[in-house]
Amino acid sequence: MVAWRTRYTPILAEFVRSGGNDAYAETVDLRRELKDVPTKDIVEHHDETVRFLLSYAEPEDRMTLVHRSLLFITDILFAIRMPEVAVAREQPEADRLRIAALNSVPLEESAPNKFETVLQHMDSGIALFDSAGNLRFLNVQMSKLLQVPRRSLIGCTLRQLFFHPHLKSHTRKMFLRMFKEMVLYRRFHGEFQNVHGKFLLVSISRIDELDGDYLISVKDVSEYKQIEQTAFQNDKLAMLGKIAAAIAHEIRNPLTSIRGFIQLLSPYLKEIGKQDYARIILSEIDRANDIIYEFLNSSKPSAPMKQTVLVGLLIKETILLLESEAHMKGCELHCEIFDPYVTIGIDVKQIKQVLLNIMKNAMEAIEETGDGRRGRIDISARREGRYALISIRDNGKGMERTTLNRLFDPFFTTKDDGTGLGLSVSYRIINNHGGIIHVDSVPNEGTEFMIYLPYTDIKE
Repeated sequence: MVAWRTRYTPILAEFVRSGGNDAYAETVDLRRELKDVPTKDIVEHHDETVRFLLSYAEPEDRMTLVHRSLLFITDILFAIRMPEVAVAREQPEADRLRIAALNSVPLEESAPNKFETVLQHMDSGIALFDSAGNLRFLNVQMSKLLQVPRRSLIGCTLRQLFFHPHLKSHTRKMFLRMFKEMVLYRRFHGEFQNVHGKFLLVSISRIDELDGDYLISVKDVSEYKQIEQTAFQNDKLAMLGKIAAAIAHEIRNPLTSIRGFIQLLSPYLKEIGKQDYARIILSEIDRANDIIYEFLNSSKPSAPMKQTVLVGLLIKETILLLESEAHMKGCELHCEIFDPYVTIGIDVKQIKQVLLNIMKNAMEAIEETGDGRRGRIDISARREGRYALISIRDNGKGMERTTLNRLFDPFFTTKDDGTGLGLSVSYRIINNHGGIIHVDSVPNEGTEFMIYLPYTDIKE
């Protein structure tokens, strides 16, 4: 493509968008390039560009676009064909140029072809750049991903796009990172995670059939990623079950024997003043048994023995178990039941285990802030659709996204003395009840666990 043609579209697009205010310098440079170009070629290319811009314009903006494009081509033609000294003498030439400018503005609206319609309704974002870096096509989905109106993007150069005033900073950073990887490392396919946690699969390809234009496609694969992570989680838990069964047979029985013999030796150790040895050994064996018990539960918690209970009553009973510990740690427990008649069918013992585990984690997160803030844990319950939602929110230290992504993995823990099994067990228990557990967290602000359990009509 001739150089002036490459520059013409973005300059005209910017002139139309700004009314000429921000495109003066570029227009002057373009005039110099067009000085020796035949008028017919300029008019034909202008006609093609205006049709292109009209195809993306909103109905209420079409007349403004037509008017400004007419001003643009008139200004260009008069500047390069009618020097100031000849304007008065060559009226016929001025009339001819004016008619050529008017004829260059297409007022008829051409319907998009079916292939363009298909591209517009794809669930992937599609953008097409020419070899000079000008944006030639953008579908609706790409506009949604960028959160910028299509009409303000079409015709932009790559540089204008990077510094577009409506483009959010996190999107701009992601673009720059993609551009850097493409230029420096020749990576044309990659997966990126935006600031909202969405996973975007980006592909960049150069198509010879389109005169070397670059096709960029962006697809939101967050749902597929979640399915993949769930499947991976289930695979890990299944493997954990096999390991746990082997451990139960190989370790638990010997520990029982050791505990029995230590108890038999206790009187003799007491006679020689070494009774503390027996006490320490027994407590350590009990601790090992507790870890094994958690290990077994994490692989396959027992089938829930369900009974219908009021959510509000369940929460109040759980809070009673933790009130004294919370008071000692300087935490306030606040309970709010929005619907006192919400009922769920659950294994009370198992769900209490989940709630206690999450609340204890919340108290520890508040302790670890180390800034002397007054701890607060808010527990609430309400009905949401066909679920009863139990929310547990704290004002502790919060978690980074990397920690959130591995929160329910077996053996993953941020505590020095943790086993990494508590939340893994909780995840499986909620899953066995047909529920969902979701976590939101902001570093240095706090964490919220949301537990969705199927609502049960009390008449059942």
